[in-house]
Amino acid sequence: MAETAAALRTVAHNVRAARVRAGLSLEELGRRAQVSKGALVALENAQGNPNLATLVRLADTLGVSVSALMQGPPEGRVRVVAADAVAPLWTGERGGEARLVLTTSGSAPVEVWRWRLEPDEEYPSHPHQAGVVETVSVTSGRMVLVVDGVERVVEAGQTATFDGDAPHAYRGSGTETCHLIMTVHLPPGPASTA
Repeated sequence: MAETAAALRTVAHNVRAARVRAGLSLEELGRRAQVSKGALVALENAQGNPNLATLVRLADTLGVSVSALMQGPPEGRVRVVAADAVAPLWTGERGGEARLVLTTSGSAPVEVWRWRLEPDEEYPSHPHQAGVVETVSVTSGRMVLVVDGVERVVEAGQTATFDGDAPHAYRGSGTETCHLIMTVHLPPGPASTA
């Protein structure tokens, strides 16, 4: 419980700082990100419980990465993260989940995610800002990747990549759980500043 409260305080601080840097009022950020002002006030006071879709909309609107909203100060030159030590940012109705494990530093950071999708479980994503590229590597099972309405099966041992500025979704396929590692390559520039 203490870890969740600390994570929420970090998100609250980072959202507020990014909003102030962008010169946006709560009303304007809410309008652009399609998040209610009340939800933003609660979030900035570390009282909210934002879901992954809300964090993605806020990050895209603020021109930062999702991880920039979630990360505390740097820990040193090498960082090792156990996936199960990171709380899921998305939990599906059938038990699937997505965890943002870490983000690389630099002018064009890369987010590393671990996903688990149960059969027929789906996560739909809205388009990201231009320049975002996603790569999914299925380590076990199989999934259906839907990009701009076109479905493609990606099986264990296969990797797919696509521009994230189109509507897209990930869906578990077959009879076994699908495990995948996703990288989100963020464009250089304002979107990569913390």
